[in-house]
Amino acid sequence: MEEEAPRGRRIFLNHLDSYCGRSIGKYLSTSVVGATLESAEDEEEGEENEPPVDPTSTGETYEIVGTLSNPESADLQFAKETYAVSSQEELLSHLLECDIVLYNITEDVSQIEEATWAASALHKEIETFAKQKLFILISTIMTWANTKPFDPENPEAPFIEEDFRKRRSHPGFVDHLNAEKHIAKLGKTNKKKFSTYVVASGHQYGAEEGLFHYFFKMCWLGETPAIPVFGDGKNIIPTIHVRDLAIVLQNVAELKPAFQYVLGVDASMHTLRELIKCISKNIGPGKIEKVPKENAFLSKELTQMQLDMLFVNLRMESLYLKENFNINWFAETGLIDNIAQVVLEYKQARGLLPLKVYIHGPPGSGKSTIAKELCKHYKLHYVSTNDAISEKIADLEQIVAKEPVRVESEVEGEGEGEREGEGEGERLVEEEEEEEGENIEEAKEFLDAIKENMQQNKGKLGDEYILKIMKEKLMSMPCRNQGYVLDGFPETYEEAMELFRVEEDEGEEEEEQAAGKMPKFNQIIIPEFIFSLMASDEFLINRIIQLSESEVAGTQYTEEQFLEALKHFRKINADDVTVLNYFDELEIHPQFVDVAVYEDFENRLAVSKIIKDVGEPRNYGLTDEEKEVLQRQAAEEQLAKEAKEKAEQERKEDKEREERKERWEEWIKQQEEVKKQEQELLEAQSIPLRNYLMKHVMPTLMQGINECCRIRPDDPVNFLAEYLFKNSPDIDWNKR
Repeated sequence: MEEEAPRGRRIFLNHLDSYCGRSIGKYLSTSVVGATLESAEDEEEGEENEPPVDPTSTGETYEIVGTLSNPESADLQFAKETYAVSSQEELLSHLLECDIVLYNITEDVSQIEEATWAASALHKEIETFAKQKLFILISTIMTWANTKPFDPENPEAPFIEEDFRKRRSHPGFVDHLNAEKHIAKLGKTNKKKFSTYVVASGHQYGAEEGLFHYFFKMCWLGETPAIPVFGDGKNIIPTIHVRDLAIVLQNVAELKPAFQYVLGVDASMHTLRELIKCISKNIGPGKIEKVPKENAFLSKELTQMQLDMLFVNLRMESLYLKENFNINWFAETGLIDNIAQVVLEYKQARGLLPLKVYIHGPPGSGKSTIAKELCKHYKLHYVSTNDAISEKIADLEQIVAKEPVRVESEVEGEGEGEREGEGEGERLVEEEEEEEGENIEEAKEFLDAIKENMQQNKGKLGDEYILKIMKEKLMSMPCRNQGYVLDGFPETYEEAMELFRVEEDEGEEEEEQAAGKMPKFNQIIIPEFIFSLMASDEFLINRIIQLSESEVAGTQYTEEQFLEALKHFRKINADDVTVLNYFDELEIHPQFVDVAVYEDFENRLAVSKIIKDVGEPRNYGLTDEEKEVLQRQAAEEQLAKEAKEKAEQERKEDKEREERKERWEEWIKQQEEVKKQEQELLEAQSIPLRNYLMKHVMPTLMQGINECCRIRPDDPVNFLAEYLFKNSPDIDWNKR
């Protein structure tokens, strides 16, 4: 029989599979019961609450049980039990088994009614409680959204917990406010047996991302040049990391404060514009664009509730957390100061880790074909030296050709009159004025240097510039987000060291070289998979010979160029120190693919082998548009298949019908032949009988008929029979 859980250990949490529920449940399932009491003993003196949890429970973690928003959700490892509740009676029985009940109403409004019912149902059972139960409602700061500053002379003074009775809710969150008041009231009747608390959570972020996921996803996909800021973006949004929210809840559950209302917000007071600009800079294109508020309502990915939350404007400060709780903050200063860790969490939680692949091999082995097919399959970025150089030159020329853009003023109110007269569809891309000026000047200088170097090297760019361009390409946000497939570069050990090394002080670098140590490599851009294509010179030459003139034109596959490139490749890969040795030393061991084994000119089988070795994609999967295209293609293929099968069936039926007709005609023909033969046989067999009748019977018969006609007897038949009997030549009447 399972031992009873220690006092205060079993926690009920609704919708364990939601963003907030999963994050809170995971944290609490690994938290030690009573951990927050260790440094809070002095602060708790003089309060009317029950004594803290017995220290003997230290070391025991919480048991998490609860309901699911989707019955088909994947198994939640952190949850001891999950319930598919079918009735209120069944739900109440589960609630009564728990010491702490957490109800989250920040994500699903349908849970508001269930939360108020659950609190009321527990309150009715208060006399049956053997020990105290806690009910904690996780609400939202949106119940403060319409609260006006209390001091007109100091409008920027933040709201604190003590102001909670004066709060005014956003019209869309009135039900949340009513639930807060109802649950707080239930906890005042008998605190020793049933205490209730309300934690007004700031907008949650972290892990998979909640409200801000729309912007994180847009930045990660990298499909837009700038990330939208709805409205002027000057509204202040109270936030809290979802893990810090879980810590606040743990403190409430264990400290059982006398104050029922707690503001769950961090110390930051960032505007919407500042938050989105930070997200864009650290995971996206680095730019933001100001768009009208109305455009936000056109987005299919943002609900009305989420839009209301994005447009909130509140200054809030939780003094109670600072003064009374023992919080080891994960992100006390907010999203912006902790963006690096938040971005890492986001990518790991959603499995959005980049795939970085390097394809090595001789000319003609199909590196480019394979690289592009891998990019298509995994939605990665194809990186080659020629494309990167062309792209860089085009970008530099575009920057140099730009006129200085009009920059949005940072001073509130400046230029607002002018903007009101602008077209509704116009978008202002915001950049810092000083950075923009430096960018144009630097771009012009770098572009001139590239062109000069190419002139000096007969159209080829020097290694120094190639390495700089390739490093910038691999460090670009799209390559860091989704990943890349590197086509044939670097070619040598030295190029690989320079491309992937971390910038260090000259002194440190010299010390490492003197000690014979490998310089540190840049883990952000280093490839994860190395594939080296193998093929003999004879195979490669025969493959190139089979190419048509149109395929060879404009490439390095002319006879002289190809042989020279192949010779160069064999030379640089025959040394003791090659580019593959570099990766081996880093323990990123190359995998070798013999393309000649597959005898496939388009390398389809080689691509399949590499995909099998790399594994599943690490991205969001198919977009809605791509799903529609695939569904349409599948439907078209199904229709084509059905039409083909129908045509084939009709062809078979026609063939069978024709064969049956031919067999029938053949049978009829045979029957007619049989009848003919039978007729001939009958005729042949009837000749003696006919001759006999004509000679012996017919003369007598004709005479008898004539005689019958003359006499006309009463019975002609009997007369004719008697006549034939008497006059038959075969009968000798004398003998009779």
